[in-house]
Amino acid sequence: MIEFSDVSVTYRGGVRALNHVDLTIGDGEFVVIVGLSGAGKSTLLRVLNGLVPATSGSIKIDGVEVVGAKGKRLREVRKNIGMIFQTFNLAGRTTVLNNVLMGRLASVPTWRSTLSLWPAEDREIAFQALERVGIVDKAYVRASNLSGGQQQRVGIARALAQQPTVMLADEPVAALDPVTSHQVMGDLQRINRDLGITTLINLHFLDLARSYGKRLIGLREGELVFDGDIADVDDETFREIYGRAITPDDLLAGEEQVVDSA
Repeated sequence: MIEFSDVSVTYRGGVRALNHVDLTIGDGEFVVIVGLSGAGKSTLLRVLNGLVPATSGSIKIDGVEVVGAKGKRLREVRKNIGMIFQTFNLAGRTTVLNNVLMGRLASVPTWRSTLSLWPAEDREIAFQALERVGIVDKAYVRASNLSGGQQQRVGIARALAQQPTVMLADEPVAALDPVTSHQVMGDLQRINRDLGITTLINLHFLDLARSYGKRLIGLREGELVFDGDIADVDDETFREIYGRAITPDDLLAGEEQVVDSA
Protein backbone atom coordinates (compact mmCIF):
# COMPACT_ATOMS: atom_id res chain seq x y z
CA MET A 1 0.00 0.00 0.00
CA ILE A 2 1.32 3.42 -1.03
CA GLU A 3 -0.27 6.51 0.49
CA PHE A 4 0.36 10.11 -0.52
CA SER A 5 -1.23 12.60 1.87
CA ASP A 6 -1.12 16.31 0.90
CA VAL A 7 2.31 15.91 -0.70
CA SER A 8 4.03 18.93 -2.23
CA VAL A 9 7.50 19.30 -3.72
CA THR A 10 9.06 22.68 -4.39
CA TYR A 11 12.46 22.88 -6.04
CA ARG A 12 15.02 25.63 -5.57
CA GLY A 13 13.88 28.76 -7.30
CA GLY A 14 10.31 28.20 -6.19
CA VAL A 15 9.27 25.73 -8.91
CA ARG A 16 6.34 23.67 -7.58
CA ALA A 17 6.69 20.14 -9.01
CA LEU A 18 3.89 18.54 -6.96
CA ASN A 19 1.02 20.43 -5.40
CA HIS A 20 -0.98 18.90 -2.52
CA VAL A 21 -1.21 15.41 -4.02
CA ASP A 22 -3.46 12.84 -2.31
CA LEU A 23 -3.18 9.35 -3.75
CA THR A 24 -3.57 5.75 -2.62
CA ILE A 25 -2.17 2.81 -4.60
CA GLY A 26 -3.05 -0.70 -3.55
CA ASP A 27 -0.76 -3.68 -3.27
CA GLY A 28 -0.03 -5.24 -6.68
CA GLU A 29 -1.57 -2.49 -8.81
CA PHE A 30 -0.24 -1.64 -12.28
CA VAL A 31 -0.45 2.14 -12.67
CA VAL A 32 0.45 4.31 -15.66
CA ILE A 33 1.15 8.01 -15.11
CA VAL A 34 0.84 10.51 -17.96
CA GLY A 35 1.25 14.24 -18.39
CA LEU A 36 3.24 16.81 -20.30
CA SER A 37 6.95 17.29 -19.67
CA GLY A 38 7.24 19.16 -16.39
CA ALA A 39 3.88 17.94 -15.11
CA GLY A 40 5.52 16.21 -12.13
CA LYS A 41 5.63 12.60 -13.34
CA SER A 42 9.29 11.96 -12.54
CA THR A 43 9.02 13.81 -9.25
CA LEU A 44 6.07 11.62 -8.22
CA LEU A 45 8.23 8.52 -8.65
CA ARG A 46 11.44 9.91 -7.19
CA VAL A 47 9.78 11.27 -4.08
CA LEU A 48 8.69 7.71 -3.32
CA ASN A 49 12.24 6.45 -2.82
CA GLY A 50 13.68 9.63 -1.39
CA LEU A 51 15.67 10.64 -4.48
CA VAL A 52 13.66 13.88 -4.28
CA PRO A 53 12.61 15.09 -0.81
CA ALA A 54 8.99 16.09 -0.25
CA THR A 55 8.61 19.67 0.91
CA SER A 56 5.48 18.84 2.89
CA GLY A 57 2.97 16.08 3.44
CA SER A 58 3.29 12.37 4.16
CA ILE A 59 4.22 9.34 2.03
CA LYS A 60 3.85 5.88 3.50
CA ILE A 61 4.77 2.55 1.95
CA ASP A 62 3.27 -0.36 3.89
CA GLY A 63 2.92 2.00 6.82
CA VAL A 64 6.54 3.19 6.77
CA GLU A 65 6.98 6.96 6.48
CA VAL A 66 9.24 7.97 3.60
CA VAL A 67 9.22 11.74 4.11
CA GLY A 68 12.17 12.69 6.30
CA ALA A 69 13.67 9.19 6.23
CA LYS A 70 17.46 9.17 6.55
CA GLY A 71 20.27 6.73 7.11
CA LYS A 72 19.26 3.15 7.87
CA ARG A 73 15.52 3.83 7.51
CA LEU A 74 15.98 5.36 4.06
CA ARG A 75 18.17 2.43 2.99
CA GLU A 76 15.46 0.02 4.11
CA VAL A 77 12.86 1.96 2.10
CA ARG A 78 15.01 1.92 -1.03
CA LYS A 79 15.86 -1.76 -0.62
CA ASN A 80 12.22 -2.61 -1.35
CA ILE A 81 11.83 -0.25 -4.33
CA GLY A 82 13.22 -1.17 -7.74
CA MET A 83 13.95 1.74 -10.11
CA ILE A 84 14.11 1.55 -13.91
CA PHE A 85 15.55 4.58 -15.69
CA GLN A 86 15.03 6.04 -19.15
CA THR A 87 18.80 6.11 -19.76
CA PHE A 88 19.37 2.53 -18.49
CA ASN A 89 22.19 3.58 -16.03
CA LEU A 90 24.28 0.48 -16.65
CA ALA A 91 28.02 -0.03 -16.14
CA GLY A 92 28.94 -0.54 -19.77
CA ARG A 93 32.41 -1.99 -19.22
CA THR A 94 31.28 -4.94 -17.17
CA THR A 95 29.04 -7.90 -17.89
CA VAL A 96 25.28 -8.07 -17.91
CA LEU A 97 25.40 -10.43 -14.92
CA ASN A 98 27.49 -8.02 -12.87
CA ASN A 99 25.05 -5.22 -13.65
CA VAL A 100 22.12 -7.31 -12.46
CA LEU A 101 24.01 -8.32 -9.32
CA MET A 102 24.15 -4.63 -8.43
CA GLY A 103 20.53 -5.08 -7.46
CA ARG A 104 21.75 -7.28 -4.59
CA LEU A 105 24.06 -4.63 -3.06
CA ALA A 106 21.74 -3.91 -0.15
CA SER A 107 21.57 -7.61 0.72
CA VAL A 108 25.24 -8.61 0.86
CA PRO A 109 28.27 -7.39 2.86
CA THR A 110 30.21 -4.61 1.13
CA TRP A 111 33.41 -6.67 1.00
CA ARG A 112 31.67 -9.36 -1.05
CA SER A 113 30.41 -6.95 -3.69
CA THR A 114 33.76 -5.09 -3.78
CA LEU A 115 35.64 -8.35 -4.47
CA SER A 116 32.84 -9.73 -6.72
CA LEU A 117 32.50 -12.68 -4.35
CA TRP A 118 28.74 -12.94 -4.70
CA PRO A 119 27.01 -15.75 -2.80
CA ALA A 120 25.60 -18.53 -4.95
CA GLU A 121 22.08 -17.61 -3.83
CA ASP A 122 22.47 -14.06 -5.12
CA ARG A 123 23.88 -15.23 -8.44
CA GLU A 124 20.88 -17.53 -8.82
CA ILE A 125 18.51 -14.62 -8.11
CA ALA A 126 20.30 -12.61 -10.84
CA PHE A 127 20.02 -15.44 -13.36
CA GLN A 128 16.31 -15.85 -12.60
CA ALA A 129 15.79 -12.12 -13.18
CA LEU A 130 17.52 -12.38 -16.55
CA GLU A 131 15.35 -15.34 -17.47
CA ARG A 132 12.21 -13.31 -16.74
CA VAL A 133 13.22 -10.71 -19.31
CA GLY A 134 14.47 -13.24 -21.85
CA ILE A 135 18.18 -12.38 -22.02
CA VAL A 136 19.87 -14.95 -19.80
CA ASP A 137 21.99 -15.89 -22.83
CA LYS A 138 23.60 -12.43 -22.60
CA ALA A 139 24.76 -12.89 -18.99
CA TYR A 140 28.48 -12.76 -19.81
CA VAL A 141 28.30 -10.13 -22.56
CA ARG A 142 29.54 -6.60 -21.85
CA ALA A 143 26.57 -4.33 -21.28
CA SER A 144 27.91 -1.78 -23.77
CA ASN A 145 27.62 -4.37 -26.56
CA LEU A 146 23.84 -4.71 -26.18
CA SER A 147 21.11 -2.94 -28.11
CA GLY A 148 19.04 -0.27 -26.35
CA GLY A 149 16.16 -2.66 -25.80
CA GLN A 150 18.45 -5.31 -24.35
CA GLN A 151 20.06 -2.75 -22.05
CA GLN A 152 16.65 -1.71 -20.75
CA ARG A 153 15.85 -5.35 -20.06
CA VAL A 154 19.05 -5.56 -18.04
CA GLY A 155 17.81 -2.54 -16.12
CA ILE A 156 14.55 -4.34 -15.41
CA ALA A 157 16.42 -7.48 -14.34
CA ARG A 158 18.63 -5.43 -12.00
CA ALA A 159 15.52 -3.96 -10.36
CA LEU A 160 13.98 -7.44 -10.12
CA ALA A 161 17.11 -8.78 -8.44
CA GLN A 162 16.34 -6.52 -5.48
CA GLN A 163 13.21 -8.63 -4.95
CA PRO A 164 11.25 -5.39 -4.47
CA THR A 165 7.67 -4.90 -3.38
CA VAL A 166 7.41 -1.76 -5.54
CA MET A 167 8.74 -1.16 -9.07
CA LEU A 168 9.14 2.36 -10.48
CA ALA A 169 9.80 2.92 -14.19
CA ASP A 170 10.58 6.47 -15.31
CA GLU A 171 9.89 6.79 -19.07
CA PRO A 172 11.33 3.28 -19.66
CA VAL A 173 10.65 3.25 -23.43
CA ALA A 174 11.43 6.86 -24.34
CA ALA A 175 14.71 5.90 -26.05
CA LEU A 176 13.39 2.77 -27.79
CA ASP A 177 11.84 1.97 -31.16
CA PRO A 178 8.13 0.99 -31.32
CA VAL A 179 8.64 -2.78 -31.50
CA THR A 180 11.09 -2.81 -28.60
CA SER A 181 8.84 -0.46 -26.62
CA HIS A 182 6.02 -2.99 -26.79
CA GLN A 183 8.41 -5.78 -25.73
CA VAL A 184 9.58 -3.85 -22.68
CA MET A 185 6.04 -2.86 -21.70
CA GLY A 186 5.00 -6.48 -22.09
CA ASP A 187 7.82 -7.54 -19.77
CA LEU A 188 6.72 -5.06 -17.12
CA GLN A 189 3.07 -6.08 -17.44
CA ARG A 190 3.92 -9.79 -17.17
CA ILE A 191 6.18 -9.26 -14.14
CA ASN A 192 3.41 -7.37 -12.41
CA ARG A 193 0.91 -10.11 -13.18
CA ASP A 194 3.19 -13.02 -12.25
CA LEU A 195 4.91 -11.60 -9.16
CA GLY A 196 2.34 -9.11 -7.90
CA ILE A 197 4.88 -6.29 -7.63
CA THR A 198 3.18 -2.91 -7.32
CA THR A 199 4.24 -1.11 -10.51
CA LEU A 200 4.18 2.61 -11.39
CA ILE A 201 5.23 3.64 -14.89
CA ASN A 202 5.64 7.11 -16.35
CA LEU A 203 4.77 7.21 -20.05
CA HIS A 204 4.69 9.91 -22.69
CA PHE A 205 3.03 7.81 -25.40
CA LEU A 206 -0.72 7.71 -24.92
CA ASP A 207 -1.32 4.67 -27.12
CA LEU A 208 1.02 2.64 -24.90
CA ALA A 209 -0.85 3.88 -21.85
CA ARG A 210 -4.11 2.69 -23.34
CA SER A 211 -2.65 -0.66 -24.44
CA TYR A 212 -0.94 -1.67 -21.21
CA GLY A 213 -2.36 0.37 -18.35
CA LYS A 214 -5.04 -0.72 -15.91
CA ARG A 215 -5.25 2.41 -13.82
CA LEU A 216 -4.35 5.82 -15.22
CA ILE A 217 -3.11 8.80 -13.26
CA GLY A 218 -2.95 12.17 -15.01
CA LEU A 219 -0.76 15.03 -13.77
CA ARG A 220 -0.89 18.63 -14.94
CA GLU A 221 1.37 21.33 -13.52
CA GLY A 222 2.05 19.22 -10.44
CA GLU A 223 -1.58 18.52 -9.66
CA LEU A 224 -3.52 15.27 -9.84
CA VAL A 225 -6.19 15.91 -12.49
CA PHE A 226 -7.28 12.35 -13.30
CA ASP A 227 -7.30 9.03 -11.48
CA GLY A 228 -9.36 6.18 -12.86
CA ASP A 229 -9.75 2.97 -14.82
CA ILE A 230 -8.08 2.99 -18.22
CA ALA A 231 -11.27 1.49 -19.67
CA ASP A 232 -13.04 4.77 -18.93
CA VAL A 233 -10.41 6.89 -20.70
CA ASP A 234 -11.00 8.40 -24.12
CA ASP A 235 -9.28 11.03 -26.25
CA GLU A 236 -11.15 13.80 -24.45
CA THR A 237 -9.70 12.58 -21.14
CA PHE A 238 -6.18 12.93 -22.51
CA ARG A 239 -7.01 16.40 -23.83
CA GLU A 240 -8.12 17.44 -20.35
CA ILE A 241 -4.93 16.06 -18.80
CA TYR A 242 -2.65 17.68 -21.36
CA GLY A 243 -4.60 20.91 -21.69
CA ARG A 244 -4.45 20.68 -25.47
CA ALA A 245 -5.35 18.46 -28.40
CA ILE A 246 -3.47 15.18 -28.89
CA THR A 247 -0.68 15.37 -31.49
CA PRO A 248 1.14 12.60 -33.40
CA ASP A 249 4.14 13.18 -31.10
CA ASP A 250 2.01 11.95 -28.20
CA LEU A 251 1.62 8.55 -29.85
CA LEU A 252 4.28 5.87 -30.26
CA ALA A 253 2.87 5.01 -33.68
CA GLY A 254 2.53 8.65 -34.65
CA GLU A 255 -1.12 8.04 -35.39
CA GLU A 256 -3.91 10.55 -34.87
CA GLN A 257 -6.13 8.08 -33.06
CA VAL A 258 -5.24 6.46 -29.76
CA VAL A 259 -5.21 2.70 -30.18
CA ASP A 260 -7.74 0.48 -28.44
CA SER A 261 -6.75 -1.37 -25.29
CA ALA A 262 -5.15 -4.71 -25.97
